[in-house]
Amino acid sequence: MAERVPPPVLDAGAVDAALAWMPAWRRDGQRIVASYRCAGFAGAIELVVAVAALAEAADHHPDIDIRWDTVNLSLATHESGGITRRDLDLAAAIDQLGAGAPAAPDA
Repeated sequence: MAERVPPPVLDAGAVDAALAWMPAWRRDGQRIVASYRCAGFAGAIELVVAVAALAEAADHHPDIDIRWDTVNLSLATHESGGITRRDLDLAAAIDQLGAGAPAAPDA
């Protein structure tokens, strides 16, 4: 079986250009982060379940933190040591869910 080669880390300019089209997301060092405010705790759990389905399909999993009605997500490709196309693709798919509204950073 061939060893899986990690995807290349993107430079800051490429990440910033992609994030310009995803206002819920921002770069935070070697990861991208977003917070979504939902309709209460049940809405937050629904969003997490939907994100989990996307993550499983992509075989790429965000760090998730739930604070009552707010879901905080963080994406990085750990084996690459930074932000890759996989992170941006999953962030865009999460945005397409249409669940929750972007929340203020550190909500």
